[in-house]
Amino acid sequence: MSTAVNVTKQAIHDHFESKIKTAEAKLNALQARAGAAKAKVEIKAITQLLPKKLAIQQKLQDLKQSGGDQWNKTKADLEARIADFEKSVKGLESKK
Repeated sequence: MSTAVNVTKQAIHDHFESKIKTAEAKLNALQARAGAAKAKVEIKAITQLLPKKLAIQQKLQDLKQSGGDQWNKTKADLEARIADFEKSVKGLESKK
């Protein structure tokens, strides 16, 4: 694989990792706020997002280890999962 392709893949990986960290930080802030307020509904919604977060982290690792057509499929899946996760987090933020 060429150096340019590796650099591009690393840049995409870093971009996804940054988006995940931003969404996780927001989720953690919401979780802390919900815990302090003892908002059971919000805590339940946040708890339901945690498996999504773990799945995204696993897909990110899969992306790093994949190549060829599998890399493109994993990238597309990861993009969709991140978008869904961000949407869910924003939905929780807007309820506050």
